[in-house]
Amino acid sequence: MTITKGTIVRTILLVIVLINIILKNTGNPIIQVDEGTVGSLVETIVEIICIAVAWWKNNSFTQNAIKADEFMRKLNDTELKK
Repeated sequence: MTITKGTIVRTILLVIVLINIILKNTGNPIIQVDEGTVGSLVETIVEIICIAVAWWKNNSFTQNAIKADEFMRKLNDTELKK
């Protein structure tokens, strides 16, 4: 299951609109956000998510690490067949 960029953008915009509604109804100044600010915020969030995924995911670059991954896959396949 993958969350699309559109879902992320719509969710962020929904939160901004809800905050605006609450602020307007309480008599506080309304958040003034332009498209550049929203785009920058979404871009930052996507970058942070990419950094987190890259950090969390096991990325094997060396020959020994690649062989170890293959060995682990074989072990897992053997366990699944039992």
